[in-house]
Amino acid sequence: MPGTGTKDCPHRCVLPFEALPAEVRLLRKAAAAQLDQWGVPAAADETELLVTELATNVIKHVGEGVSATLILEWKRERLRIEMHDKSCALPSLHIADCDEECGRGLHLLAAMALDWGTVATALGKAVWCEIALGSEFACRRVERAVAALESYQGHSGSVLEGRRCVTVLEESAVELIADLLHWTSARGLDPDDVLDRAQMHYEAESAVA
Repeated sequence: MPGTGTKDCPHRCVLPFEALPAEVRLLRKAAAAQLDQWGVPAAADETELLVTELATNVIKHVGEGVSATLILEWKRERLRIEMHDKSCALPSLHIADCDEECGRGLHLLAAMALDWGTVATALGKAVWCEIALGSEFACRRVERAVAALESYQGHSGSVLEGRRCVTVLEESAVELIADLLHWTSARGLDPDDVLDRAQMHYEAESAVA
């Protein structure tokens, strides 16, 4: 599943694939490998999840085995992910679909992406989304961490100010990391390896920012 770029847009990758469950795993790996080649591996986890949802939607709603194309394009501090297929039916996001199987992919897309949409093409349609890289990406990381730490030990909604707030968040961070290491060990993973991978993601994001 080779990717292709262009001389005018070196940070653009085109990945044709067949909409089959076995192909989705390969597509995820190809997308992650491309981000690593571009020097933004920190966005791989989020990208792989979105690629999985987009590819799975093609399988469910267009047809298993149909031809589709994933396009990745790095534009400044954003990564654009486009999924092209040959169906002219444009999906729509309805609140009533939140708990339905057919609506979960789009709701996840809307929740994770900075922006997303659909567009008719000459051959069918494209569903696209954009996620943040660089400083914008790091800012989102910090916001998510604060939200998680504030609720981790039951402090959500409580009034914490000044140094006490910082101290509580620091204590929660230590406890959360310790719990995650216990979880990784219980799942048969190597805690040191997980820490090393997290450190690599952090250093890569810091370098981009």
